[in-house]
Amino acid sequence: MSLACALVGFASTLSVVTPAQAATNTVVSLTFDDGNANQMTALPILNKYGMKGTFYIITGVIGTPNYLTRANLSTLAASGNEIGAHSVNHPDLTGVPIDEAKRQICNSRADLTDWGFRVTSFAYPYASASTAVENATRDCGFNSARGLGDIASAHGCSGCDRAETLPPADPYWLKAVDQIDTTWTLQQMKNVVTAAEGRGGGLVPFTFHNICDGCDSLAISPTVLDSFLSWLKARGALGTTVKTIDQAIGGTVKPVVRIPPPTNTGLTNTSLEQSTSGTGFPDCWMAGGWGSNNPVWSRTTDAHSGSFGQRLDISGYVNGDAKLMPQMDLGSCSPSVTPGRTYNLGTWYKATGITQYALYYRNATGAWAYWTSSPWFAAASTWTQATWTTPPVPAGASGMSFGLALITNGSLTTDDYTFAGSAGGSPAAKAPATRSRPSGTTPVRATVIARGAPTVPGAGAVRPGTLIAVPTPDDAH
Repeated sequence: MSLACALVGFASTLSVVTPAQAATNTVVSLTFDDGNANQMTALPILNKYGMKGTFYIITGVIGTPNYLTRANLSTLAASGNEIGAHSVNHPDLTGVPIDEAKRQICNSRADLTDWGFRVTSFAYPYASASTAVENATRDCGFNSARGLGDIASAHGCSGCDRAETLPPADPYWLKAVDQIDTTWTLQQMKNVVTAAEGRGGGLVPFTFHNICDGCDSLAISPTVLDSFLSWLKARGALGTTVKTIDQAIGGTVKPVVRIPPPTNTGLTNTSLEQSTSGTGFPDCWMAGGWGSNNPVWSRTTDAHSGSFGQRLDISGYVNGDAKLMPQMDLGSCSPSVTPGRTYNLGTWYKATGITQYALYYRNATGAWAYWTSSPWFAAASTWTQATWTTPPVPAGASGMSFGLALITNGSLTTDDYTFAGSAGGSPAAKAPATRSRPSGTTPVRATVIARGAPTVPGAGAVRPGTLIAVPTPDDAH
């Protein structure tokens, strides 16, 4: 049987339930991930039908462009919606050290609590968890944590359950329908609900990201959302209800747990040798950039020391930059800094065009902001070390990330990064004596690992101190 036929057959089995067969204990939860600004469009629709949703928030992006503000969160909560947590910076929690995962989970709840919200529910970034991550979520005081894609639908998991049980067998891995995107139809969403109704009921969480017409592939039209909620409202006569995750799971509010940042003051994987994350980038490093240009990233054997360096090629340059940076996290990869102190940066590089350092700092809540940029460094055909002493670290900063950015068409290869606190003095930039790669080494090889520019804006795009959203791995593709 073809896949198309199988899906048609599956959709048919989901839609044959009659009202007389409907169960009286089906609970639908409307959940909204990430805190995208256009989710405010859902509020009047929810209010129209007297329904409440659960909004899972990435706390480190609140107040940045295209995301909700703290005032928005207060407006949602005042209407009876639940504010849940979705980590501080949205990493894959199974791909970071468990202490970093704990900081991401615990501190997102602590921040939301400090902002005045009752926080009991968590959603795993990328629906990725392990036993250790689930245990950390429990230890951080959450009553539940939601996954994705474990409830049968026309979009996947055809042999799976039609709903999560109530109470759930594992509250720290709540089953949910696959995330709603533009390929879903209104009828397919209805079919998921009627299938649960006809098979004993249970909890059916739906997950939405963007509420808009054509703004993103992970989106639902406001008109379709309105039609779905109107239909759900009518199902109330059959006993189907709409509840927040907190209402469905229950439980008391547990004490807040906040994990302090680590005290590491240096870089990790400075020579870029380790690459085990599956992204193709060196462990603890990420791509950043902004503007109108076409970057291509490669892992190359053209290294200053060791076996590997990182190569960047830019074409179609109009403005902006691209750079390799220590991962913007809560301290496992990004070094801690002391406000008022200056730091010495160093990077060995080869470039066909001008480059400059772009610097960013982490604040006390784990959010990241653009700080400043260095003077330009000239093109270099042989290995050259770019060094710069930063200005004093701004008040309130707790961590730093930086990158040597290419700001023109051409290529940039980097290796052997250094970072250390300085004894003081004014900022200075220099590119000292060059060092050529020794002869007799192996031929240079480069493997393309990513195309595209994750948005990490710098000089010319934002003012110093402007909060920015940390790019996610799927932003580099």
